[in-house]
Amino acid sequence: MSETKILESKALIRFPDCDPFNHLNNSRYLDYFINAREDHIWENYQFNIYQYAKEHGKSWVVGQNQIIYLRPAMLMETVVIQSTILELRERDLLVEMAMWNKNKTQLKSLLWSTFVHFNFATQKSEAHDQKLIDFFKPFENPLPQNASFEERVQQLKVKA
Repeated sequence: MSETKILESKALIRFPDCDPFNHLNNSRYLDYFINAREDHIWENYQFNIYQYAKEHGKSWVVGQNQIIYLRPAMLMETVVIQSTILELRERDLLVEMAMWNKNKTQLKSLLWSTFVHFNFATQKSEAHDQKLIDFFKPFENPLPQNASFEERVQQLKVKA
């Protein structure tokens, strides 16, 4: 298992996901991000969230999203989607997902998503157990300084 902290994959922007201007519809960015993150978890961590849910009666639910749309993703464009765990906290994870053009020179969108560890039986959030903390801790990729979402957007725009 690799300990890569910034995971990435490519996606092709498809026709049914676009608006009449051939831009990726705003609501579909979330789908592309979440699908990429699911693939990243499986391919890089060999962690099956569905098997975990079935065996433990727990999983992660989205508690909060913060997203910015900077440049449109266009019909039939190949984009690069990156994801990383910014913070592994007691009851949740803060994950950053970025969508770039295929050369990673233009940031199209940035998402910070809080995934809450959730117990299906109690219908409440639940602390990560030590086994999960030990598993995910090597993949945590905190920002060098405690930046706000807006500051992070500026950092990535300068980097591009």
